[in-house]
Amino acid sequence: MKYIKYITIVIVFCCAFAKADLQATTTVATTQCAMCRAVLESEEDNSTAKGINNGIKYLMVIPYILVGGVFYFIYKSKKKVTAENGADE
Repeated sequence: MKYIKYITIVIVFCCAFAKADLQATTTVATTQCAMCRAVLESEEDNSTAKGINNGIKYLMVIPYILVGGVFYFIYKSKKKVTAENGADE
C-alpha cells in the first residue's frame, strides 16, 4: 500500500512541475540574447522558435527523469532492507 502512495506523490509532483514548465514557456520570453531574438523574430512561420522551445522542454525533462529514477532506486533499496529485517524477526 505504501508503494502506491509513493508513486502517487511522485506523479503529482511531476505533473505540477510539468504544468509550471508549460505555463512558463507559453509566456513571452524577453531574456534571449540579441542574436537569438533577431533570428527568431525574422521568420514568418516561427518554425525555428518552436524548435528552440521544444529543445528547452526536452532539456528540462531529463533532470526530472533522473531525479525520479534516483528516488525510485532509493525506495526499492529501503523496501528490500525492510523486507529483510521483517524476515529476520
